[in-house]
Amino acid sequence: MKIALVGYGKMGHMIAECAKSLGHEIVATIDVISDDASVKIPAGDGEALSRAVKSSGAEGVIEFSHPTAVMGNIKALLPLGLPIVVGTTGWNDKHVEGKALAAECGGIIMTSSNFSIGVNMLYKIVAEAVKIMEDYSEYDIATWEAHHNQKADSPSGTALSIAKVILENTKKKDELVTDAFHEKPKPNQLHVSSTRCGSIPGTHTVFFDSKADTIEITHRARSREGFAMGAVHALERLSSAVKTGYLTKGKLYGMEDLF
Repeated sequence: MKIALVGYGKMGHMIAECAKSLGHEIVATIDVISDDASVKIPAGDGEALSRAVKSSGAEGVIEFSHPTAVMGNIKALLPLGLPIVVGTTGWNDKHVEGKALAAECGGIIMTSSNFSIGVNMLYKIVAEAVKIMEDYSEYDIATWEAHHNQKADSPSGTALSIAKVILENTKKKDELVTDAFHEKPKPNQLHVSSTRCGSIPGTHTVFFDSKADTIEITHRARSREGFAMGAVHALERLSSAVKTGYLTKGKLYGMEDLF
């Protein structure tokens, strides 16, 4: 497949390597800052982005930019009609708008807080664990994540996805808290805490804690390669699903729709 990369930072470079290792061709690397991008465009210039992707002959797009740029990029890319995988996080509050844009122009887009296969298995494990622990009122639940100090959003999209899984499978918690507590937490509040430090690729832990003991479920990324490889596989599957009619255009899909 001929792939255009929108955003050519550390993740963009790794995605390019993974795509090439799977036999794909990177026909454009587009960025507003990166000196080694094949196309450098002004920040916020949707027309320049659209032209760059269209002229590259790309058959699919992987977008991995910045939370402040992602919606502008999506608006520019969707009308091209290409399958688009968005790896940028921190735009959950804009998903409704993204769905509306896809429906309006007939574009197709897939996004996930984390494309790592391991993390998506973590979601399933956490869901089952929460169900199992539901009958034991002595256990409280919380989740924590840590990432490198260059990450733009906090908490991570993955942490919020984990929190969503917890809330969907328990009656103990119905309120999400991502800020620091300045008073005693209420029993119904699920705390999602974050740490930013050094070069940590990503660590997510769910705690079940009682007076007697603690159970921890943890996923630690050894590198960003799992995220990058997962994004490439997601584009492969999205493209194939559109061609076979398994998925229809005009929608925003999630990892669970294909994996």
